[in-house]
Amino acid sequence: MTPEAIPDAEAALNALVDQMQAALAQDAAFVGIYSGGAWIADRLAKMIPGEHPVGYIDVSFYRDDYARTGLKAGAKRSELPFDVVGATIVLVDDVLYTGRSVRAAINELFDYGRPARIELAVLVDRGGRELPVEATYCGARLAVARDLSIVLAKDGEHLRFGVEKATDG
Repeated sequence: MTPEAIPDAEAALNALVDQMQAALAQDAAFVGIYSGGAWIADRLAKMIPGEHPVGYIDVSFYRDDYARTGLKAGAKRSELPFDVVGATIVLVDDVLYTGRSVRAAINELFDYGRPARIELAVLVDRGGRELPVEATYCGARLAVARDLSIVLAKDGEHLRFGVEKATDG
């Protein structure tokens, strides 16, 4: 994959904001999936008008491959500083691929209570779904070979995408 084919992460974020501004509930809470989704949730809360509390989820213990691969280094504590019950929640992730991280995040959210609605916002959808998961809001779409990973990096407040060889597990 050539560097020219990789979308600009800041442009994708702006496209995501444009989509969300017209359709998002004024009191929707953002829940970022660590770590890229957490960065994006923080930025969205600043860029989209309204009162949008922000929380974070680490899906490490909820992944369906946990028994096989074990706990990844750097697991973080989930933080949801608002009542999930009856809330409109926008689950935020950097890259949507198989759908398994999203499934794990939804499972964890329901451990905190039953939201009224869950929407999904992703910076990039790379295709390759293994579960029937589709983003409500998407900044960019990109076809990527299965042996490559799209990786979001953060330089200060600036976001950028990179491509790496995929690792198993």
